[in-house]
Amino acid sequence: MKALSLAFGLSAVVASMSPVCAAPGHEHSSVGEALIQSQREALARSTSKQGFGPQAPRDLNQVNGLNQRVFMQAPPRTELNLCNIHFHASAEHKGGEFTTYAGPGDGKGAGTGYRYNGTLTAAELKPVQAPVGQGKYGDLNPGDTIEVHYVHSSAKVEPGPGLGSCVSPSINNPQLRVETIVAVLVNDSSAADFQGLTAIKRLNGFYQASGFPDGLGEPVTYAGSTTGPSYNEQGSPFQVTWNVRPQVLKVDIASVDRWLKDNPFEETAAHGVRNLVQNQTLLSPIQ
Repeated sequence: MKALSLAFGLSAVVASMSPVCAAPGHEHSSVGEALIQSQREALARSTSKQGFGPQAPRDLNQVNGLNQRVFMQAPPRTELNLCNIHFHASAEHKGGEFTTYAGPGDGKGAGTGYRYNGTLTAAELKPVQAPVGQGKYGDLNPGDTIEVHYVHSSAKVEPGPGLGSCVSPSINNPQLRVETIVAVLVNDSSAADFQGLTAIKRLNGFYQASGFPDGLGEPVTYAGSTTGPSYNEQGSPFQVTWNVRPQVLKVDIASVDRWLKDNPFEETAAHGVRNLVQNQTLLSPIQ
């Protein structure tokens, strides 16, 4: 978990409005499924009999899990402090309206994950004039899917960069909750404004995302861990209550560009994607 990516680490104009397929995403050097399988095997070996708790991300339609580590579900987000917001290039979870596999990618978190299943219009897919969020895992374009993590902590903390913003000298093992939405980026100023979605206010004594979107379906709640490609071959030791919404929100890519250039979390690009965890001994049951 480097820099709280849950992936965190502590320490041409087209007038036609006929529907077309969502953009296929960016080309990354693909390592093939054999390497991904070898990474899963390495994860199984490194966690065997070590007592790791349930891991994330997962297929939200697979409710079974055999992990026996139990921890208390974190309180509702309204009773916790929002401490960080970041997003991943493609959805880390699989489910709802995001089950289209992006492929194995490079084995290091780029070019993989899951994409929006639906269609977008040619106008929504109109290319932007300049790259958005250039970084280690590629830049962003209309048609791309992102998974947004709103991280909340039971510690007395303020919003800031990295997982370090979610702990305090007084509480180094706070309860963590990640409220999750999956979005598809569109070239449409009338789509949701990412800056509004991430606006922060103090409500009833807690830092909150005042523009957090409702109406994206009944969330899937489960016990898991932090995410990100640094945990492809090792277990995450952090305990997280996940709340993942199944419906995809269309977000104006220009608003994401503005947010990346000015936000309190020092986020400048998308984070990478951890392989979907499939080992039943590393998954909690979904109730």
